[in-house]
Amino acid sequence: MRTKVAIIGGGLAGLSAGCYAAMNGFEAHIFEHHTVPGGVAAAWKRGDYLIDGGIHFVMGYKPGTGMFKLLNELGAAEPTLFTDMNDYGKFIHESSGVSLAVTADIDELASRLKTLAPVDAGIIDEIFNGARKLRGHDLGTLGMSQPPELSSIFTWAKETWQMLPFARYFAGRYSEKMSDFIKEVHTPWLKDFFCYLFMPESPVWFVMMCLAIVADKQTGYLARGCQVFALEIEKRFKKMGGTITYNATVAKILTENDRAVGIQLDDGKEFQVDDVISCGDSYNTIFNLLEGRYIDEKITRRYETRPLCRPYLMASYGVKREFKDDLPFNTILLRKPVMVGDEMIKNLFIRIFNYSAHFATPGKSVFQIEIETGFDHWFDLQKASRTDYESSKANVAKELLSRVEKYYPGITGQVEVTDVATPYTTWRYTLNHRASWGGWMLSADNILQNAERRLPGLRNFYMAGHWVLGGVPGVLYSGRHAVQLMCHDDGKKFVAASA
Repeated sequence: MRTKVAIIGGGLAGLSAGCYAAMNGFEAHIFEHHTVPGGVAAAWKRGDYLIDGGIHFVMGYKPGTGMFKLLNELGAAEPTLFTDMNDYGKFIHESSGVSLAVTADIDELASRLKTLAPVDAGIIDEIFNGARKLRGHDLGTLGMSQPPELSSIFTWAKETWQMLPFARYFAGRYSEKMSDFIKEVHTPWLKDFFCYLFMPESPVWFVMMCLAIVADKQTGYLARGCQVFALEIEKRFKKMGGTITYNATVAKILTENDRAVGIQLDDGKEFQVDDVISCGDSYNTIFNLLEGRYIDEKITRRYETRPLCRPYLMASYGVKREFKDDLPFNTILLRKPVMVGDEMIKNLFIRIFNYSAHFATPGKSVFQIEIETGFDHWFDLQKASRTDYESSKANVAKELLSRVEKYYPGITGQVEVTDVATPYTTWRYTLNHRASWGGWMLSADNILQNAERRLPGLRNFYMAGHWVLGGVPGVLYSGRHAVQLMCHDDGKKFVAASA
């Protein structure tokens, strides 16, 4: 009987795997590279301000959903952890002068779009009719109850039956990338609106689904930040007897006769176990910790060709000001792009942490600007000159703030704290391959494709995390899946219990 399991990575997937391993009688030990749990779900203090650089929102978190059941099992369903999202945000298109609120009332939003772009009323109706059809369904965790390796014809039949009322929206033209779908749109700013509502590469059905879940009031912010969210799951894990070690960077996965038997840390310490679950970066796991010994052509091709989530630079400002009447999420398509390194950045995503009192003291707020930027520029810059790296960070933060001054007059003079996290920062604390915050880009080409939870030729080894299944629900479920597979291979019945 296998009893000991080493879990690499204390992000959400690792914490989830640890909880389910403990529930099923395994002696679970998590090894985390950083000093705190959460992985890319990270938050940190800067003076009076709590900077949150992680989860933007959680979908399907209220009772009656699969996500709520999952959160309840992980000890993270407490209502005080969340704040309802009333409206999504604001879209500003500088070149056209269009500015509009993206409301949870999708009928009102569709009507507003058709008033502004009447020539495209047909395609607006098509997208929003899809969103209306998806309303009222539990979509956030659809098809995630068990790993595909354990699915049966009965599982397939059940999921197919659940999808019958809206299955047409997950196929055909609605499975195209939004950037391709909107080529027939005549109004230039409307093309940008649909592309940057989420991501240009997202399938059309994903945008419809997100609009539906927001409209159903099943979307919420993390009221106390993503680190508290991660700590609640860690608390559940420890309460069941689990062990977590921080500042513990795994350097090697130990194998014998093509079976995972332990891990070795970068300080040389070794831990012998019966099973290993890697919830850390999959590239590092496969090609470094396992030295590329357990791959096939499919895996090699995936890492050579599949696009990654583009890394972020996050400029956060502690501001002596409240933003009571401003929406928390705002997208600005710039008329004149910002130059960062050798890239032209035209899209600013703004987060205002005004939905909770936990991010700043009274009268103050955290204001954050996110941009997508290349990994190599920042990694090479800090390696060549730390002084130039810090100077470049300061210059970018100053330039970004100047671009939003006209929308938030006086903000520049109200800044008390500035914090800039680059793609290098993400890599430094998470070891994520090329600072990809979410693993593979969830594009129309691969969003429904499954990645390996096992590797060819290696026994007693499992993988979890956003490289296996993306998004907050997917990442948490991936840890569950790893333990389901482990129990199956050990001849044990998998069990899960509410906290």
